[in-house]
Amino acid sequence: MPVLRCLGLACAVILCAACTSHDPDPRYISEGNPKRLADWGQFSTANDAVTLAENVLAYDLATPLFTDYAHKLRTVWMPQGLSADYRQGDTLAFPVGTVITKTFYYPLKSKTSASVLKMDDTSAALLKGELRLSQVRLIETRVLVHRNEGWVAIPYRWNDEQTEALLHRTGDIIPLTLDDGFGEQTAFNYVMPNVNQCAGCHAIDSNNRALKPIGPKVRHLNKPYSYASFQENQLQHMITTGRLIKAPAPSQWPKNASSFAAEESVDARARSYLDINCSHCHSEVGPADTSGLHLETHTPYGPSLGICKLAIAAGRGTGNRKHDIVPGQPQQSILVYRMQSVEADVMMPEIGRSLAHTEGVTLVSEWILSQDGHCG
Repeated sequence: MPVLRCLGLACAVILCAACTSHDPDPRYISEGNPKRLADWGQFSTANDAVTLAENVLAYDLATPLFTDYAHKLRTVWMPQGLSADYRQGDTLAFPVGTVITKTFYYPLKSKTSASVLKMDDTSAALLKGELRLSQVRLIETRVLVHRNEGWVAIPYRWNDEQTEALLHRTGDIIPLTLDDGFGEQTAFNYVMPNVNQCAGCHAIDSNNRALKPIGPKVRHLNKPYSYASFQENQLQHMITTGRLIKAPAPSQWPKNASSFAAEESVDARARSYLDINCSHCHSEVGPADTSGLHLETHTPYGPSLGICKLAIAAGRGTGNRKHDIVPGQPQQSILVYRMQSVEADVMMPEIGRSLAHTEGVTLVSEWILSQDGHCG
């Protein structure tokens, strides 16, 4: 069973291996919308700890998608005897019966403080810890279940006591105060999307508008993960445990950079950031395909990547700028302008955040600043 570690003042995503008297029992529910998250049996909350059910696998992404500095506990479970098929440039082909969960939470500044801590979701770097409920605030858990008719999204909202999460299809606005740990506090509204808004991100093919997981692609999963007593590449671990089949040799697996790893090039880090945060819409088949802006890591340099590309029907979102990306001039680039904005009809991504990701804006600005050339 994989576990993560608490660091310093902030307790990041973790998994508790301790047994409780209420051990969860994972299950596939083929129809309907269960009222309680616990009905899925993916994990339990007891004795101040989160405990994953047997055979429920936690995983991380090379770079996590930004959601107002929320941390995320990601899990996947498949019924016994079933496995996912490898897909080189796409989401792994999970079988019917697969249950994927993503729990959004924040580290607390202290047990008595109402503030949550501002820090990037560094789950991928934290090892062998425990998610103590007294040290975090759980917000919501989103379930993606693969049924015969396709993927279905079912959202759950955690109660204030953190004893259970209940079905919440209508969305919600949760006022929070973000503390940077150095005395600066920012009040904001965490927006939990309604069930219909799930398609805004997860309907990643405009040809069929079917829902699909975004994160579990080979290039995002191709990284080490520290399990209970050993470290192993996540894809290799899935193969070893029978969860993944039909994979080529590891040398053929694509790999995204970790966007905030100093040892990686600014180009690799920025491209990875734009890929995870933007390319589910900005691809050749995504909902934003008519924009002509494609932000996947394999997109070649040129207008498709936004270099000197004139905006198409962006309206007020251009900020009176002409091109998506102007080499060497981030503040003249529409891409940076929209990342910095928190106005509903300007900001990108359009949903999933109320705050600007300062560190992400800095990274993409640095990438644009490093580019040579000029726009006519």
